[in-house]
Amino acid sequence: MEPGSLETGLNANFDVVIVGAGLAGLTLARQLLLQTDKTILLLDKKSDLPGRSQKVGESLVQLSGYYLSKVLDLEEHLFVNHYLKYNLRFQWKTPGRQNQDFEDYNASFIRLGSNIATFQLDRNVLEAHLLEINRTDPRLTFAGGVKDLKVRLSETGDDHEISFGGKTMRCRWVVDASGRGAVLKRTLALEAANPIRHGATWCWVEGLVNVEKLTSRSLRQVRIDRRRQKQGNYPIFLSTNHFCGEGQWFWVIPLHGKTSLGLVYDRSVVSPDDVSNGRKMLDYACRAWPLFARDLPKRKILDEGRFFDFSYDARRTISSSRWAMTGEAGRFSDPLYSPGSDLISIYNTLIVEAILTPDAAALERRCGFYEQIMRVMYEAYVPSYAVSYDCLGDQEAFTLKYTWELAVYFGFYVMPFLNDLFADGEFMRFYLLKLASLGRINLTLQRFLSAFYNWKKSRAAAHPEPCCFDFYELCPLRESEKMFYQVGLSREEADQVLEGHLVRLKEFARYILAHVHAVVLGDRRVLTNSPFVSSLKLRDTVFDVDRMRAAYAPFAESDEIYPWTLNAFALEAFLPAERMRETACV
Repeated sequence: MEPGSLETGLNANFDVVIVGAGLAGLTLARQLLLQTDKTILLLDKKSDLPGRSQKVGESLVQLSGYYLSKVLDLEEHLFVNHYLKYNLRFQWKTPGRQNQDFEDYNASFIRLGSNIATFQLDRNVLEAHLLEINRTDPRLTFAGGVKDLKVRLSETGDDHEISFGGKTMRCRWVVDASGRGAVLKRTLALEAANPIRHGATWCWVEGLVNVEKLTSRSLRQVRIDRRRQKQGNYPIFLSTNHFCGEGQWFWVIPLHGKTSLGLVYDRSVVSPDDVSNGRKMLDYACRAWPLFARDLPKRKILDEGRFFDFSYDARRTISSSRWAMTGEAGRFSDPLYSPGSDLISIYNTLIVEAILTPDAAALERRCGFYEQIMRVMYEAYVPSYAVSYDCLGDQEAFTLKYTWELAVYFGFYVMPFLNDLFADGEFMRFYLLKLASLGRINLTLQRFLSAFYNWKKSRAAAHPEPCCFDFYELCPLRESEKMFYQVGLSREEADQVLEGHLVRLKEFARYILAHVHAVVLGDRRVLTNSPFVSSLKLRDTVFDVDRMRAAYAPFAESDEIYPWTLNAFALEAFLPAERMRETACV
């Protein structure tokens, strides 16, 4: 019999059974094969993996990019078969313009490429490759076309029982990677709701949708556009391009030979009936962002999909009874910022550590702690999607929101993962305390920025000309990026680095509150007024214009300058006109 086929393993028990051979299951199998000596049975209901339909979820960010490239040793495959990604880029219409040309749009972006390689994945190509290389290892047995799957979890500590198609096997661990089929979650009644009520419709079209060419300008005019002084010369189509509006965004992601296009929306802002299929969604995008009208109507749709309501939680995702869930089989928040693959990377890492734990008492302690970590990493995203999604409608509000969230991500997600610290119990206990201290600050900022956006929405646009902004002009984010280079740290060194990052983030939070006060009060001096800036409460400041005026009044005449370690006037384009002394990054 062929190695890796089901027939060769029929009479054997397995260490691990993975239900689902999508991205989560295939990457977990790859990690187990690389890092353990376990035998694995990989099951999927499809026999023609990765299947005829194109798979959505193409955009990697730093943590998942590192996981696939370095931890799973897929670097060569990724560079050869997928586009190298040029960060995330966000665009907004300019009020008063027809917005039929790319240059009409405001843009916020990162000009520099990431030091950690990230990619625009063709999921089908990647998953086919993962299945192929996994099956070359005789420790993995694959069964496709599985029907009538039944999982009987042991309640006595004995092996679990897996049956399908008249066959029965036993295993020590069961990991559910079945996606929205959620085999274990349904079996154990662990479903849980969350406050995110968003929908999504997507499709793939033939060829490359190059947003820079959605213009009336000549190729030479595009090439020598003065905005390149800000954004550089790297191909903009390699970014995950987001075209934004209140509570909604439209993605443009290049794949080889085709382009992924999708609309994600708050259902209170966009009617699901208006975007219920691929063609209706593209027509909506052409109305919402008129530059697409010159291209998308003539594109052939290759495949499409839709989620009316995609976000959910789980009451538990790992147990010392030797079962776990990974990927969409457990929890899913929102595709904005592409967190799904990051959570797969973290969950898979913790699951592998649990599988490697032979002692029952130690396993019980670890699974309890790992469940806490898994929940915290998921819940940290929720306010961003449930509270302040409307900020997508304004460049200034969203830039403040995103740079804050990205700075948190670089330090609290990427840096620990680079140093293999998510499974280090001693480090993670201090880590969770530090992250918890940001929780109330984060919620305050999300509410504050949402209210700021709604205040701005009722006012005439102050900037008739398109604005280009590099997120790294905000010093705290630029300094946070340097944590990518903090590799090989001991837990003590990592704790010190994280402590310094926490100080930087608290200053950044104070700056965001001060900047909004300066804009609302129409006085840029607010940003440097030391007694006022010092008085801001990071955990309970409320957006209320009258209260903001009253809070500033006692300090209005002060000449004492606040000692920022950042450039308080980085968002110059959005500030009131009166000029003050500027501070520089240090």
